[in-house]
Amino acid sequence: MTDHDLVDLRSRAAAGDQDAVDQLVELAGERGDMDELRRLADSGNRDAADVLTELAEEQDDDSE
Repeated sequence: MTDHDLVDLRSRAAAGDQDAVDQLVELAGERGDMDELRRLADSGNRDAADVLTELAEEQDDDSE
């Protein structure tokens, strides 16, 4: 996905496109993009919060 595609996806998500939000959560989870997930979670997206928690737990496990 190009930067332009990502900007477009974020724009669609901000306009209320739930499919775009879901795609952003999935992409951020795949990339391990904690900032994107945090932003989405802060806006009330429960799926993003769940993925963020999972990634944080994985990072904690890796550091042990």
